[in-house]
Amino acid sequence: MADELDAQPEVNAAPDLRRYEVRVGDATAGFTQFVDSGDQRIFFHTEIGERFAGRGLASTLIRAALEDTVAHDKRIVPICPFVAGFLEKHDDFKGYVDAVTPAAQQAVIDSQL
Repeated sequence: MADELDAQPEVNAAPDLRRYEVRVGDATAGFTQFVDSGDQRIFFHTEIGERFAGRGLASTLIRAALEDTVAHDKRIVPICPFVAGFLEKHDDFKGYVDAVTPAAQQAVIDSQL
């Protein structure tokens, strides 16, 4: 387990699961979930495993997810508090963010049905 905790994090898109995952060694340390709606990618939930907490993995994960989103010409909608908090601290994505709207919230609800 010490080797796993010392490994460099790697972020990968898992589009079939509608999420990005951060892996440390062979373990999935966390993920951020999204739903696409038109030209928007709506981020609604981020989770980092307890044993991986405090290592900055949420920031690593979110930055990679947002960079990939922008690279795919999608707008960012930050329903998830982790994503919203990241965006408040990092102006480099400012021009790519749309406000959370009832339609975005409904898209997330509909994706869960």
